[in-house]
Amino acid sequence: MGDSGTSSVSSPIRQISAGLPRRRHLLYADAMPVLKNQKLPNITGPWSANQVHQHLQASTIPLRLAVNGAQGVPVVLSLWFVPKKGHLWCATVAEARVIALIKKDPNCGFEISADMPPYRGVRGQARASLHPSLGAEILDLLLERYKIDRNSRLGRFLLSRVQREIAIQIEPTHILSWDYSDRMKGATGAPAETC
Repeated sequence: MGDSGTSSVSSPIRQISAGLPRRRHLLYADAMPVLKNQKLPNITGPWSANQVHQHLQASTIPLRLAVNGAQGVPVVLSLWFVPKKGHLWCATVAEARVIALIKKDPNCGFEISADMPPYRGVRGQARASLHPSLGAEILDLLLERYKIDRNSRLGRFLLSRVQREIAIQIEPTHILSWDYSDRMKGATGAPAETC
């Protein structure tokens, strides 16, 4: 992590979110029970709900998000994500095409899986919603999760757009896991691990 908290110059994100009650904020409250009115997604496949949760927490590969395009043709894009309270959170700038597409149709699909064998992961259907007021906070979480040095070229670029960031909340309605570890054991030389 590039930001050890000892820098004499605080980042724009730290300045913007300085007034947020960070540890009491919903996005940071992993130990809190599921929201009272939150509808839990239907989970199918070989993994338990706990294994799905562990996979989402451990995976730092980008989430593949499929949204409905303007002409009815699906659009697939990759976004960094952070799982919080049963939702997947992403962030991008306000002028990104995906923002306009979600405004038009919030129904979406997602997948979080590695490209190397043994093939395994989760995918599902969801509804997406946009939260401009949480853009800076989610970007901050993403920089931490993906270990982006805030003083690197990429870090500075992302922070230069922080005022235009919009948080995307993905609320899964159905989650399907798959795990071909046993099936592929010995086929590719890859170890047969399980989640």
